[in-house]
Amino acid sequence: MRIGVLGTGNMAEALATHWVRVGHQVTVGGRDAHKARRLATRIGGDARAGGLREAAASGRDAVLAALPFGAGEDVAREHQAALDGKALIDCSNPVGPGFRLLTRPGVSAAQHLAAAAPGAHVVKAFNLCHEDVWRMRPPVFGGRPLAVPVCGDDETALARVRELVRDLGCTPLAGGGLERAGLLEATAALFIALWVGQGADAQAIAPPLAYATGPGGQAGAGGTEAVGQRQGMHGQRSAGRDQRP
Repeated sequence: MRIGVLGTGNMAEALATHWVRVGHQVTVGGRDAHKARRLATRIGGDARAGGLREAAASGRDAVLAALPFGAGEDVAREHQAALDGKALIDCSNPVGPGFRLLTRPGVSAAQHLAAAAPGAHVVKAFNLCHEDVWRMRPPVFGGRPLAVPVCGDDETALARVRELVRDLGCTPLAGGGLERAGLLEATAALFIALWVGQGADAQAIAPPLAYATGPGGQAGAGGTEAVGQRQGMHGQRSAGRDQRP
């Protein structure tokens, strides 16, 4: 693939390094041309450096917006013509002081990005882990590859991002449409608060899949549906109790 990277920070370096290593052609763009050249040199391989417009234009197959919340929206608006029709990956986390979301209720950072570049196909991915996790080759824990939820509305864009997830040695998970990107951002805010604020293991808050519906539950294929059905039945029973005289 030909991939454009908007930004010269740690996420840009971590992800682009993997993609160049597996043979993709990457153009790194930033407002500071010197930083872009230095990053392209560190990445090596077929990595090239340019400005933001050049990176946006060169990402024929996908463009990564490796920029903080707010900055990505500004860059996308400035270069929306070059992003038209392309898969635009948002890995930002709009998390501020007190581990609170900076977005207003019901509108995610990914949706802000989509509004700034309405012709692009925004996909939310790669936002749940620290950049050093993405530097791992590959990110595998306890023998299990890291799973990466992906949210978006365009199937072609989603297919490309799923391929880029696999290029890292990870497993892509269907996260739903772009309207669900806010759930990923809220999850990141919770995880960061647990990891950084409390030093807690975020993985400890959920049971293994085999116990998703409790001991003896069968949560394999169709397990999510079973969980929803059980929760719905529980809600109906609770509602019935509440309506008793």
